[in-house]
Amino acid sequence: MEVQFDPGFVKHMSAFVPNIEYMYNSLSQYRNFNQKKIQFKMYYPKVQNLIKNYMGFYIGCILWAEIIKQYDKADIVNNLCFGGEYSEKETLSEINFMREYFEQFKKDVKYYIGQNIEIDEDYLKIIDKYEEFLKANEGFVKTKTTSDIKLPVDFKKLSKEDLETVSKEIDKVVESGKLAELLELKDKI
Repeated sequence: MEVQFDPGFVKHMSAFVPNIEYMYNSLSQYRNFNQKKIQFKMYYPKVQNLIKNYMGFYIGCILWAEIIKQYDKADIVNNLCFGGEYSEKETLSEINFMREYFEQFKKDVKYYIGQNIEIDEDYLKIIDKYEEFLKANEGFVKTKTTSDIKLPVDFKKLSKEDLETVSKEIDKVVESGKLAELLELKDKI
């Protein structure tokens, strides 16, 4: 038996780091503060959506691992990480960037829009769980079969019913491309 490493999430992803870098490069081209302010206001909802999509993606990855892990020793296909060399720094670079960016984002929203925002505590918990998941699996460079997947001990174990529900939700999200909808499953990880 074979299972996909990615159920179809990646085709709906827009890379976090390059998008944020693009936004700030774009802002830096304006000399007038009011122009920067207007531009930032345009980017603000896009950044919020990007963050929500990433949180949904992280939840989806953890839950997908639990779903496919139930197929004992099934071959995992299309794992682009397999065979690479594990570098914890490289593996965690995106989530570390995101954690740092959350602080910058709060400051920038205050500076450009004049609003005080807080980053959802659940987002920080999701990132922590995803980091633990990535470390436990060493960036998936050795993940060839479902038996190779490691779910950290403090992760929730889903019942058969929960696995079916989660699987249906993942199918729905893969079809729609709305990864942020997986945030509804945050209590399952």
